[in-house]
Amino acid sequence: MLRHNRNNQQSMTSCKLTITLNKTFLSYLLITALFCSNAVSYAAEINKTRASTQHYTSRDFSHWLNAAYIADATYKTKTEIEKVLAAQGYTLKQYKQLESYSIAYVIASNDKTRQQIIAVRGTSNVENVIVDAAITLVPDPLTGIDIHQGFLLSARDIYQQILPEINPDYTISTIGHSLGGAAALILAMMLDAQGYSIAEVITFGQPKVTNISGSQKFSQLNIRRLVTAKDIVPLMPPLDPVDLMNLSIFWHQGTEIVLFENNQYAVLNGTNSMLRATDFLNDSPGEQHLNNHFMTTYISHLKSKLNSAEEVVFKSDFKFSDWFGSSHKSAK
Repeated sequence: MLRHNRNNQQSMTSCKLTITLNKTFLSYLLITALFCSNAVSYAAEINKTRASTQHYTSRDFSHWLNAAYIADATYKTKTEIEKVLAAQGYTLKQYKQLESYSIAYVIASNDKTRQQIIAVRGTSNVENVIVDAAITLVPDPLTGIDIHQGFLLSARDIYQQILPEINPDYTISTIGHSLGGAAALILAMMLDAQGYSIAEVITFGQPKVTNISGSQKFSQLNIRRLVTAKDIVPLMPPLDPVDLMNLSIFWHQGTEIVLFENNQYAVLNGTNSMLRATDFLNDSPGEQHLNNHFMTTYISHLKSKLNSAEEVVFKSDFKFSDWFGSSHKSAK
């Protein structure tokens, strides 16, 4: 009976996810495809062409895997968190759950290397992320930029509580998954604005947090956003056509590293990162998108690149003819 109920619950979640995607996400993808005029040039299969330059090595993926272990540990018990941190030379300084936002954060220090880590737990519930994504940008006096309202509220709460634990003589790295990744990035910007030394920001399946101008203001930050090819959360919040008038559209920051199941990966930035949304137009939203957001999937994809990581050119399989018919071809 328990297994039967669990299967029913999973089916209902998948059904609700599909409905949400069809209503919210599909409109975003169509607008994105039309907005990015060079999307047609991406009409080819994914991860077939080896990149001429290899940006990252197995050592980089090992580093990100360690960060993934920490992000994954934030969903576990305090004892398990301490164990993962200790294996990487860190001592847990603070662990707290924010009941009002259903997220938690961790602060750890390595006194030998004079480094601190702030890791923020998010959610593995893709449906919640999509539903909560339709929030406006609001001004943040601390950073001087516009930030996603919901993510900003949680980051502010964490910021006030971690300040007593921050050592101004240490470098700081922030890590997070999903909504926790969004909060981790905002925290890095807040701390950077106050003069703290930010070593890097590593996020997994992170949604967008600011607009183009906000992204440019903090372009000096070392941000690595890891995504799986079929995780839809990093493409949230959706593009609002109204925002195109004042160029206040949500925009990603830093470098996006797309992880495939094998030893391959792709590197995207700016507009090319937005264009990745077109690849979902030929998909049927469902369980694969849910599974691709889990930290277990991210860890598995990172492990597959420890021996020989190969960078490939990311090309979407989106074709305008699939959606707009042959008349589009004749018009070219």
